[in-house]
Amino acid sequence: MNQLITNLLKKKSTDELLSAGKKSELKKTLSIFDLIVIGVSAVIGVGIFAIIGPAIQGGPESVGAGPAIIISMLLSVIACVFTALCYSEISAMLPVAGSAYTYTYATMGEFAAWLVGWVLMLEYSIGNITIVSSWTNYLTTFLKGFQNLPSFITNFPIWLRMDYRSIAEMCNKYGIDIHDKIPFLFDKIPFALNLPGILMVIALTLLLVKGVKESTRFASIMVGVNLVIIMSFIIIGAFNVNPENWIVKPDSIFPFAANGIDGILMGAFLIFFVYIGFDAVSTVAEETKNPQRDLPIGILGTLLICTLIYMGVALVLCGIVPYGQIDNNAPLAHAMIYAKHFWLAKIFAAGAVCGLTSCLLIYQLGSTRILFAMSRDNFLPKVLRSVHKKYRTPHVLTWTACIIVVLSSLFLDLNISAELCNFGAFTAFIVICIAVLILRKTDPDRPRPFKVPFSPLFPLLGIFCCGGLMLYKILHNVNTIATSAVLFPVWVLIGVLIYATYGYQNNRSAEQKKQMLADKAAKIKENI
Repeated sequence: MNQLITNLLKKKSTDELLSAGKKSELKKTLSIFDLIVIGVSAVIGVGIFAIIGPAIQGGPESVGAGPAIIISMLLSVIACVFTALCYSEISAMLPVAGSAYTYTYATMGEFAAWLVGWVLMLEYSIGNITIVSSWTNYLTTFLKGFQNLPSFITNFPIWLRMDYRSIAEMCNKYGIDIHDKIPFLFDKIPFALNLPGILMVIALTLLLVKGVKESTRFASIMVGVNLVIIMSFIIIGAFNVNPENWIVKPDSIFPFAANGIDGILMGAFLIFFVYIGFDAVSTVAEETKNPQRDLPIGILGTLLICTLIYMGVALVLCGIVPYGQIDNNAPLAHAMIYAKHFWLAKIFAAGAVCGLTSCLLIYQLGSTRILFAMSRDNFLPKVLRSVHKKYRTPHVLTWTACIIVVLSSLFLDLNISAELCNFGAFTAFIVICIAVLILRKTDPDRPRPFKVPFSPLFPLLGIFCCGGLMLYKILHNVNTIATSAVLFPVWVLIGVLIYATYGYQNNRSAEQKKQMLADKAAKIKENI
């Protein structure tokens, strides 16, 4: 038992991690601009174009914040700021691949590192389901604007563009027989898949295999188009704002809050999804030219830029469309239709497709780099971390991440995947704040190009904010089956089983081989 506990708590020294990063086969090509592009690509996308709708209006398992979504955003930003500062300190101190997974290995040991890595896979891979669902929704909206195209393009079958759960909820809401909407294999097994989204994931995987620099170049073009579209929405939409739409309960203490404090807090939990992409910057540390200087700038710069944009969009959106009529699938395009700017709706739908494409690309990039670090630490088979001979990218893991997203998209919808992603992000963020506190005690003399101000207060506030929102969501869904609050512990349990049946034994075998080689080298040296 003592040996088991020792192995579970076995840490990697910071010197060992830095040495592994220096020996990395990954190409160092990324600048500050590239890092901000990666961060903005991950953040400015699905949040503005999809999650903002359910956060304002509510979803099947939560109430909406209404126009008080601005307050929800502020709560989420506060939690993110404390965490972003911690990310900046630890990523500049340990510029290696793996993000929170690697940092946990250095502070809390082997078992905790595996669980954090497993949770990060939930954040990136399952979170991509949200992006894929939203991407297809906007593509459909964009295609419907072209009446001269054949109907099989503008209005292709719903079972080829939505998951089964979403179709079932729609049929229940409108009293439709689901058998009229989707085919059933052997009259028992429903068949539905998001075909356009799946094809896009495969296409982006091919791009990621070719190279990270090529991927960020493509993402920068998409981000440019995306930002132009979003700023146009804010400027043009401002002329169509009706201030009365911001007040939903005139006689209430909180006239902007449609569902009071509950709506604000639930909105803060859901809207948190829009900010978590900033940690994608830390996943490419080994591919950054000057990580000690550039990573903190990339992380904090991403958060600042995206916060200002999100608040502008939320104010305009709630001012154009009454809160109860906001479309959950394509809110920005629908707002332009509501304002009778039909030609602008097409443009915004196209911009959303571009923005979500870049966001999908960056999430896939982040998931492969985390898997790469976990494979290098013997938690996953060695073959997975193979690097392409020509492109110098982890091509096997890139395709593995692609398969995970494709298969998961068959079972999860936009709301559940977003909430699951949030649970993964909250867990990782809490761990980062704890890791900073631990390293301040265990390795106080290590050079820190960036330091969290007012430590330990700020890291503790980060833990409190993230943990509070996470606990609030769990308590409000404790009696509901098949929700994110139930599926998240199931995901963690699966991770524990994988570690117990493969990761633990594989690490012990690797240690034995390493010791044998060391003993052999010592004998050779002694004979000499």
